[in-house]
Amino acid sequence: MIYDAVKELNSHATAEQVFDYVAAKYPSISRATVYRNLNQMTESGELLNIGSVDGSSHYDHNCQNHYHFVCDKCKRIFDINEYFPDIPGRIKNPDGFDITGHNITFNGLCWDCKK
Repeated sequence: MIYDAVKELNSHATAEQVFDYVAAKYPSISRATVYRNLNQMTESGELLNIGSVDGSSHYDHNCQNHYHFVCDKCKRIFDINEYFPDIPGRIKNPDGFDITGHNITFNGLCWDCKK
């Protein structure tokens, strides 16, 4: 039900938004259960935690490699369905880090806020 909530919300929902959505259907569910399951689903690769926007982590059911765009004005998050797997190989790495992935977020104004 928690995964389905993230998918149905389809908005890169916060944990609190997921809780509110699930609690409307299942009032006895606890906030801790929702948060714990979001963390477990992130660890198992079922969901992506795309990071913090305005202090809240956001979750994505689309686990395919892609980037995100965050509108500076309305704070909505959009998928950018491009992915450039060669980016880690193009980074100068004088410290010898083993880069295993990357997460890139673009910022600007969405089409609604540009109007």
